Amino acid sequence: MLFTREYGVISAGTSISERGKSKSTLALQPFTFGRYGVHMSGANYNIDRAEVIRSFYGLSEDLDKFFRGSYVLEFTAKALHPEARMPAAFDMLLDFFDMLESRKKGYGTLVLAYQTRLFRMLGIPPVLDRCAVCGEPPGEWFSVADGGLICDNCRSKIMKEESENSVRSALIYPASFDIINALKYFNNNSLKKLDNIALNEITGKRLQRIIREYAAYHLDISNLKSESIESMM
Repeated sequence: MLFTREYGVISAGTSISERGKSKSTLALQPFTFGRYGVHMSGANYNIDRAEVIRSFYGLSEDLDKFFRGSYVLEFTAKALHPEARMPAAFDMLLDFFDMLESRKKGYGTLVLAYQTRLFRMLGIPPVLDRCAVCGEPPGEWFSVADGGLICDNCRSKIMKEESENSVRSALIYPASFDIINALKYFNNNSLKKLDNIALNEITGKRLQRIIREYAAYHLDISNLKSESIESMM
C-alpha cells in the first residue's frame, strides 16, 4: 500500500526483493518517505524502483510510537478514497511522523489531533461553534450522529423522543470544557502547533472514544487491526 501525493492511496505490488539492504529494499520499509517508480501492469500498479528520501526509522525502535504510527497509517488508508488525490493530507501525514518521532510524550494527543484535522480535510468536521441540531449556542454534549456539539434542549428532546437503545441517543456523550477546547484547538490549528500540548489521561481517553465513534459513524471505520494496541493515551 502506498500513499502518494499525486495519486492518493494505491495498492501496488513489486518485484523488488524485500530482503537485503539495497536502496530500493530500504525504501519499501514501513514509515518511509521515498521516491517510487510506479507503472500500470494490466489493472494493477507495480513498483519497479524506489529510493529513500527520509526514513522515520526511530518509530520502529519505540513500541508506543510504532503502535500509534501503525494505527494512523491504517486509519488513513481506510479514511481516504482509493486513488483520490489529497496532497494536504499527504503533507499532514509527513508532519505527523516527523513530530511523533521527535516527541517525548503525549503521543495519543497527536493522534487525536491528526484524526480531527483529517475529518476537516474530508469535509466532515464536527460542529463546535453552535448546536449541530438547532443552531443555538451549544451545551456540553457531543452528538456523534448529529455531527457535533448540541444544546441542552436538543439533547433532552432526543433522549425523550428516542429510546436509550436507539443509535442517536446512545451516541451522545458528555463533553467537558477540556474536551471542547481540545477539539476546537485541533480543528483550527495545524499539527505543528502541538509541540507542547498533551491532554491528561482522563480527557484523552474520553475524547478518544468520541473520535473513534465519530469515525465509525461518518466514515464506517471500526475494528482496525492496530486499534487494540493503540488504545492507551
